[in-house]
Amino acid sequence: RMDQALLLVRNELPAPGLNLAARSGSCHQCLYQFLAFVPPSNESLRVPGTASVMVDTQHPLTLLLNSSVGDRDLCKIQYHFGEFGNYSLVVKTLSTSTQTVSCDLIINEGPINSYLPILFAFLVYMGILAILIAGRLLMKIDPVRNWVYKKLNPRATDRMINSELGSPNTTDSINCDPAPQPWSAGSRQRLRSLDTFRGISLVIMVFVNYGGGKYWFFKHESWNGKLHFPCALFSRFVFIMGTSIALALGSMLRWGSSKWKVLRKILWRSFVLILLGIIVVNPNYCLGPLSWDNLRIPGVLQRLGFTYLVVAALELLFTRADSGTWEGRFSALQDILPYWPQWIFILMLETIWLCLTFLLPVPDCPRGYLGPGGIGDFGKYPNCTGGAAGYIDRLLLGEKHMYQHPSSGVIYQSTMPYDPEGILGTINSIVLAFLGLQAGKITLFYKDQPKQIMSRFIIWGIVMGIISAILTKCSKEEGFIPINKNLWSISYVTTMSCFAFILLLLIYYLVDVKKWWSGAPFLYPGMNSILVYIGHQVFANYFPFKWKMQDSQSHAEHLTQNLTATTLWVVISYILYRRRIFWKI
Repeated sequence: RMDQALLLVRNELPAPGLNLAARSGSCHQCLYQFLAFVPPSNESLRVPGTASVMVDTQHPLTLLLNSSVGDRDLCKIQYHFGEFGNYSLVVKTLSTSTQTVSCDLIINEGPINSYLPILFAFLVYMGILAILIAGRLLMKIDPVRNWVYKKLNPRATDRMINSELGSPNTTDSINCDPAPQPWSAGSRQRLRSLDTFRGISLVIMVFVNYGGGKYWFFKHESWNGKLHFPCALFSRFVFIMGTSIALALGSMLRWGSSKWKVLRKILWRSFVLILLGIIVVNPNYCLGPLSWDNLRIPGVLQRLGFTYLVVAALELLFTRADSGTWEGRFSALQDILPYWPQWIFILMLETIWLCLTFLLPVPDCPRGYLGPGGIGDFGKYPNCTGGAAGYIDRLLLGEKHMYQHPSSGVIYQSTMPYDPEGILGTINSIVLAFLGLQAGKITLFYKDQPKQIMSRFIIWGIVMGIISAILTKCSKEEGFIPINKNLWSISYVTTMSCFAFILLLLIYYLVDVKKWWSGAPFLYPGMNSILVYIGHQVFANYFPFKWKMQDSQSHAEHLTQNLTATTLWVVISYILYRRRIFWKI
């Protein structure tokens, strides 16, 4: 099967036989898991005992062979098997006098290169990009452009060529709400870098949710440590949502909306997001018709909705219609000091998270436990997945109303339900959105000063990176608070905000400052993010986003299907953009 190899164990030792166990290299402090019993050789017939097992190829494995009687370890081998490879492990005695045992690993049939489809897909997309760039350059040649004008509708073509390719005007939005005005009250221009940032995260998220070609590095990390692509996507959404809050609220107030009217809009949008998450985008549909018995209460949209409610309401209390220069002693901190009550509130929230995480007693679990449970920590705490975070969700929500298949179940074989969008982690999502809010304030307070904006993005990125280094001790497992997406640990928040500030800086420089890039094609889904996110979930199992494969064990077929589905949503968002259809809540 995909991500597996065949291992044939040949035992040339006499009785009593061998036990073969394995441990994944990505499983921290895990117990060895029994794979097979290898019978002893038949000395009279000189026939070795054999056993065949399937081994995982996603991560390096440590194989352990010991005697079935006495539990004496004979050999230990560390090896990273290749997909669809065929291997033999020969166990024999080198010296009968010293009872020295050798374990030799032999490659019978080499593995396939499962990464070639990624290279091929990359070349295809680069070819398409090259064609588009060449076409754009040709359109700058007068004879070519005039010929195109004659073939196409001249008026429509003029609008297409001369448009800014920016965000919709206030009259273009379906909900007829004023568009955010990041620069001035009279300006109709919008920061395209924000939509591009959001669109990049959304496109990758759609690809990953559709399967990511079934490659292991497009899946969520089992617990602590490495930040795969999926681990950063949701956090970028939360961050850029906070940035948009700062721009949108200031814009609405400058357009004359009262704070009570804005608060009603905040409450309505939060309610709709939470409702959509519970009713429309709910993974527990796979358990059968949705009912209260197995309704998953937390979720991505639910967390976005609640986070938006808290951060937007907090900002509404202190925002001003006129975001002019702050006349204070420390003018360099004009985007921070006037909002000191907000910072106190956020610090109080983080203190609550720290106290609950490290001081709350959890039955049958050590205080402050942050592990995955299951076979992790040498199997001492199998039912302690997530520590206080998991306990609070099980206590307040109930096990049936949580996510039933957490990523820790694959490697760590945990059996307890655990929800990565649970209650306790929402506190830190509010903190992350607040840091994104800070990015929005920077763009407001230093409007028309791109050097000031970029320098502050760099400073914030460095500060967040230093905090992450201190919290984690630059280690995957040994830090004070490891980076953990499932827990939404504070080190995860600071690390993701560090990356978000730097990425936003780069996109802002390319798109809004130098204008070397229009933001396409990521700009289009970024401007219709709610529609694309909900649509890709609702229509995930319908053609043309999914079809029956000839070989379900092929990365190439899965990658083709997932990339096709993702590209279709980009095309759909572009068509909606051209027709000026924008679904906003």
